[in-house]
Amino acid sequence: MPPKSQRRTAAATAVQEMEDKRTNNGGTGSPKKSKELTAESHKDKESDFVTLCQKLKVTDEVCDRAWRIWETVLASGDIVPDTNVKHWGVCLFIAGTDLNTMTFTFSELQKNINVNVAYFFNLLKKTDVNMDIVSTKVNTAVSRLENKYDVHLALYQRFERTCTKIYMEAPDVQENLDTDSKSIIRSCWILFLLAKGKVLQMEDDLVISFQLLLCVLEYFIKLSPPALLKGPFKAAVNGLNQPTQTRTSRRNQGRNARPAPKPAETDLRVMEALCKENECNVDEVKNVYLTSFMPFLDSSGLSGSQGIPEVEVFSKQYEELYLKNKDIDARLFLDNDETLQPAKIDMLELERTPRKNHFEEEIVGIPPQTPVRAAMNSIQQLKVILNSASDKPSENLKRYFSNCTVNPSEDVAQRVECLGRAFSDRFALAVGQGCTEIGSQRFTLGIRLYYRVMESMVKSEEERLSVQNFRQVSSKLLNNNAFHTSLLACALEVVTATYGWSPFKSGSTSETDLSFPWILDVFELRAFDFYKVIESFIKVEPSLKRDMIKHLERCEHRIMESIAWRSDSALFELLKQSKEQEGHVDHAEPPSTLNLPLQHNHTAADLYLSPVRSSWKKASSINGSVPQTADNQTAPSAQSQQPPPKTQKSTSLSLFYKKVYRLAYMRLDMLCSHLLKGQPELEPIIWTLFQHTLQNEYELMRDRHLDQIMMSAMYAICKVKNVDLRFKTIVTAYKNLPNTNQETFKRVLIREGQYDSIIVFYNLVFMQKLKTNILQYASTRPPTLSPIPHIPCSPYKFPNSPLKVPGSNNIYISPMMSPTKMTPRTRILVSIGESFGSSEKFHKINQMVSSSERTLKRGLDMSSAPKPLKRLRFDTEGQDEADSSKPTGESKFQQKLAEMTSTRTRMQEQKLKDVADALKRDEK
Repeated sequence: MPPKSQRRTAAATAVQEMEDKRTNNGGTGSPKKSKELTAESHKDKESDFVTLCQKLKVTDEVCDRAWRIWETVLASGDIVPDTNVKHWGVCLFIAGTDLNTMTFTFSELQKNINVNVAYFFNLLKKTDVNMDIVSTKVNTAVSRLENKYDVHLALYQRFERTCTKIYMEAPDVQENLDTDSKSIIRSCWILFLLAKGKVLQMEDDLVISFQLLLCVLEYFIKLSPPALLKGPFKAAVNGLNQPTQTRTSRRNQGRNARPAPKPAETDLRVMEALCKENECNVDEVKNVYLTSFMPFLDSSGLSGSQGIPEVEVFSKQYEELYLKNKDIDARLFLDNDETLQPAKIDMLELERTPRKNHFEEEIVGIPPQTPVRAAMNSIQQLKVILNSASDKPSENLKRYFSNCTVNPSEDVAQRVECLGRAFSDRFALAVGQGCTEIGSQRFTLGIRLYYRVMESMVKSEEERLSVQNFRQVSSKLLNNNAFHTSLLACALEVVTATYGWSPFKSGSTSETDLSFPWILDVFELRAFDFYKVIESFIKVEPSLKRDMIKHLERCEHRIMESIAWRSDSALFELLKQSKEQEGHVDHAEPPSTLNLPLQHNHTAADLYLSPVRSSWKKASSINGSVPQTADNQTAPSAQSQQPPPKTQKSTSLSLFYKKVYRLAYMRLDMLCSHLLKGQPELEPIIWTLFQHTLQNEYELMRDRHLDQIMMSAMYAICKVKNVDLRFKTIVTAYKNLPNTNQETFKRVLIREGQYDSIIVFYNLVFMQKLKTNILQYASTRPPTLSPIPHIPCSPYKFPNSPLKVPGSNNIYISPMMSPTKMTPRTRILVSIGESFGSSEKFHKINQMVSSSERTLKRGLDMSSAPKPLKRLRFDTEGQDEADSSKPTGESKFQQKLAEMTSTRTRMQEQKLKDVADALKRDEK
């Protein structure tokens, strides 16, 4: 084994060598050389701060800017004693990023202020006390650093575990080896870092990075002495030296003249062993090997190497990349450097099985769901679903095509080919030029899902329409370019999000160059058209997992929040048409419908073929066979069977506004719960102004965000009602809401090409436009309050979703499944039919149910009140029964199931009756 000092040369001396390197490379975006910073020119600053600046070789401009930031932070009074140096480092990072004059790397900064990654990022967030220190540019840089660190950490942890299964610490038989397993592992990791930096442009892609890591491991396993290898890897390497002679002996008819390459099927032995160990697809890894890793080896002169490459050579090459990027030195993982150690809580709170109540019972452990494993599992699940699907239209879909008035088969094929080229090219541009084939593989998966969902959509139309109507509707829908492009984009978004899944951030997709709305840009697809397909897509594809449904729902929310309100959106043209049809009153969706339940029976045909809603209320009774959609909307094929309606409105616009109103109110309600708990009467007033703006002053939404209007409306009403609520308080609470971005309140459009903070927007734009309306709320005759939207649960049925017990306080029933995630600690986990523990918990559940016992609302036309809800009661022996009914011969589980089913059925029947009564009242 080489001496420790030699083995640590590549990583441990990196920071020391950086001083000379930095002088030659210069700071990012700062080609001009600046004179050395001296203490005499910064006597107004603390000497330790100036010393830190000298160590990092920052410019005078960065030094001055960082000191001003520090003075602002110091004035806030939130500084913890003995943390000045750490805060100075944060200030220097902010200043260097904003001025585009970064003379130090992130790892070097960490070393000088002695902090790890998690601590630094948390400190940076606390530094932004007045929301005006950390710019969007700094936020973007920090987000990139966080993603890159998360990916490197996950990869290194998996790399360590995999290497322990490949290499022996010491060979079983003492041999005279010129290397050891630790040296090989070090060389392997550093070569991977170099390959990743040169091959991948998008370095925070976990899946492709991991597949590339397997390629590097395979390369080193083949070059390693068999005596250092374990199990299947040793057998695979031993097999590499034999097949060539065996095949030559079989084929001894003049083929000895040329050197025979190693057969591909034999070379795959090591790769197959690695992929099996790591639950990874062999074909995808092989594709990365051929298209990315092999060209890298050729360019580095390593393709013909017969021994372990010298680590010093490519360590220096990686260092050049690292100094250029000014980010994290991932070689330090090899030394367990404290600056790269994860937060301890991150290591402990992996997915585990809920603990049982009896401590003496054995706890069955489940393997931790690591980021790499979670990503591989998500991909595998998608592939299992699509394995049986074809990348060509099925026979059934071809039959639908042929029955159309105009057969769309040729157009569909040409569109798929054209969009496929665009997708692969843009994918390679974002990820890396050698990744075109990887993009083609993912596009093929998207095509399979596209045809699968299309067939299900057309089949659902066939089931709800008559034969004649179905042919007309399907002919129009299947020849609609926007429908096909949107459906394919949605399928590819599912595939892209599956590969880009980020277990680092509680089951969300990480923000990368491929994140939504990237696919809209690739296909030049309007967001308003894409929104039309999302709900139908989810309904007809039952295999979608809960996380993916939530992702698509989040895409829909982003469209409603901001993307659909961009200047080039089709939304404004539809609003203009709606205004012309309604006269001078803008009613994209009347407020009177807000408190009615939102119907979710729209299909893709309803939205893409622009069916209309008739103001003639009796139209639905003319022909009983005419298929109905939400809000008395008739299918497009039925329009010819009725007189033309007096007023026509776009179904897609109507549904869009209904969803926007409900999303807007949910966001407002969350913000009010943080800020106005003591003044609940203000929320409906704020909502009225908010809703009025969206309905009548929708131009304020152009190139802006829904939440910007929400925060401005809240501030305006609090101002006229003499409630002391400052914008700083509003944005502080807003940052704690889910799915928020600081750019929303830091960068708001003021006028064309000019952006400023939310406060400037309020003073110069919002207040000027709505001043008259806002002041009305201070008068003795304020405007009529807008109805509160009916907020339903998600329209999508999540697989294995818990159901709340009616009339209960936080008691849920879930289907039995393999436990993969922790049960929320604020809930009580009950498994019916299984020993639960002491009777105290049953009594506690009784108290919870009793304290929240409610009865169903009576319908207006009902003569008697419904029966009270039954309660779940448990005696001291753990026996349970409903009310005072005696147990029968049935099992406890069957009794419980029957009681809960009965209660749920009565709830649903009563709810349907209430809705029917509300609709009758509306018709009157």
